[in-house]
Amino acid sequence: MSTNQNLNLLNEMVTFVTVVETGSFSETARQFGTTPSAISRAISRLEKALGTRLLQRTTRKLRISESGQAVYERCLDMVNAAQAVMESSEKFHSEPQGQIRMSVPKAVGHYLIHPYLPEFLRLYPKIDIQLLLEDRYVDLIEDQVDLAIRITEKPHDGLMGRKLLEIDHVICATPEYLSRFGTPQHPHDLKEHQCIYLGEQAIDSKWKFQQGNKNLSVHVKGRYAANHTGVRLDAALQHLGIASLPFFVANKAMKNKQLIQVLSNWYFKTYYSGGAWLLYPATKHLPPKLKVLIEFLAQKLAQEPTLLRPD
Repeated sequence: MSTNQNLNLLNEMVTFVTVVETGSFSETARQFGTTPSAISRAISRLEKALGTRLLQRTTRKLRISESGQAVYERCLDMVNAAQAVMESSEKFHSEPQGQIRMSVPKAVGHYLIHPYLPEFLRLYPKIDIQLLLEDRYVDLIEDQVDLAIRITEKPHDGLMGRKLLEIDHVICATPEYLSRFGTPQHPHDLKEHQCIYLGEQAIDSKWKFQQGNKNLSVHVKGRYAANHTGVRLDAALQHLGIASLPFFVANKAMKNKQLIQVLSNWYFKTYYSGGAWLLYPATKHLPPKLKVLIEFLAQKLAQEPTLLRPD
């Protein structure tokens, strides 16, 4: 059996112990920050590997089988032993070390996280980082991810974490474009402009705005849509239209007067706004390598400029 298969088996044993102790796939999923179906699949894989039925499933409850009870006792011994090893290891290894697998949305990873990681790696020479840039939803347990950054207003039950910063969006264009085609004074004026939007789904061309108690939406159009933040930034800099961009992406060009924020007296609301949370599965013992990275990123991102929202 390969090393990866052994690791998967160990993870499934820990999952099995938790299911027995909670008596519920749902509660186990909540604690692990995943879904009941993922927990069920993990138990099925363990049963297949061991060649025995561990749990009797009914519509109302779970009941451990006779062979499952024996397996549970051995797995519990393993979990307790692993916990003792972790506690002992923390005493002897004051220097954080090991690999960290971190899943990050592409734009956040490229513009906000990656620029700080060379400094972190110099500070902690015994820590390796595998940065996974992906916009898909990542299951921390099934995908064997240590940390994940998600844009959300409320972290998933069963996950712990720390809010790093607020992700806001702006619409902006070059002075040349605005000089040629005019500057919108009201969101409805956008209907007469070339707008550069995400374009992954129909709702991406429906831009929403808020000003005090007023809320409105405008269906925009344009010759260019792109589901890559860097491409939309470059398209705006090429004078192709008014682009929707995360503030942290547009900020540098705005400071350099290459881009000008449009309709700054309105708050531009998107489906991809919210808090950037650094999340990890709930645990009593957070490894030192994760503690130092979480604290490092929290300190660095606290210094990032934020958008001044209109009243």
